[in-house]
Amino acid sequence: MSESKNEQRLTHEEAARLALQCLDLTSLNDGDTEADIERLCLRAQSPFGAVAAVCVWPRFVALARRLLPAEIQVAAVADFPDGALDVPRALADVAAIAQAGGNEVDVVLPYKALIAGQQTEVAEFLAEVRHASRPLTLKVIIESGELATPELIAQATRLALMAGADFVKTSTGKSRVSATPEAAAMMLQEIAASGLPAAGFKASGGIRSVEDARVYLELAAAKLGREALQPRRLRFGASGLLDAIEAQLRGEGTQRSNAAY
Repeated sequence: MSESKNEQRLTHEEAARLALQCLDLTSLNDGDTEADIERLCLRAQSPFGAVAAVCVWPRFVALARRLLPAEIQVAAVADFPDGALDVPRALADVAAIAQAGGNEVDVVLPYKALIAGQQTEVAEFLAEVRHASRPLTLKVIIESGELATPELIAQATRLALMAGADFVKTSTGKSRVSATPEAAAMMLQEIAASGLPAAGFKASGGIRSVEDARVYLELAAAKLGREALQPRRLRFGASGLLDAIEAQLRGEGTQRSNAAY
């Protein structure tokens, strides 16, 4: 579904409110501690409303689930961040997340294997992860900045959708190039072309300002329709974006930043 350019335009306040409700507030630092996750969970309950989810390492899922109200989802990463073609490792991560009470799994597609031409192996990996992760929400990270060509980005998106992914996500935030509007447009086009009415998109990495978020919100509206601007279809993975959202909603304006989170 597409809409006119004027219908896609959002004010900064509209963008801030939508980004807040679609935010996966993230902490995936190597040195994360329980205290860090406790602070993250407090931040997730913003005075302007709750975020959609927090995203953490599997070892912190139980803690986050205990600290958060039921309406905030707990997501954790699998096969992260390198995206090895290692089914046992990915399934172990999924099992740990599920057993600890997690709601969502963000798994890295084996993008190096895809680049090497191992499409069948990647499809089998994704099928195994999808089977093991049900009924949890599954987001497949394609690491779009490493795929380098529109054809590979489109192929990775199609493989994720064919495997039953609930969301296709741009990036781990750990690579040199994270989310870009160009990659997002390609991914959103593939989601629209799939005909899957519930399939969603997640932009992650380098999104730190309301203006950054607005770009992806308007792209999603153009490709999927304005009704897709809700947490069931759209997410942002970020740690610093919440500060900018709250500043905007306090009336302090916004500053554009392209720094990676």
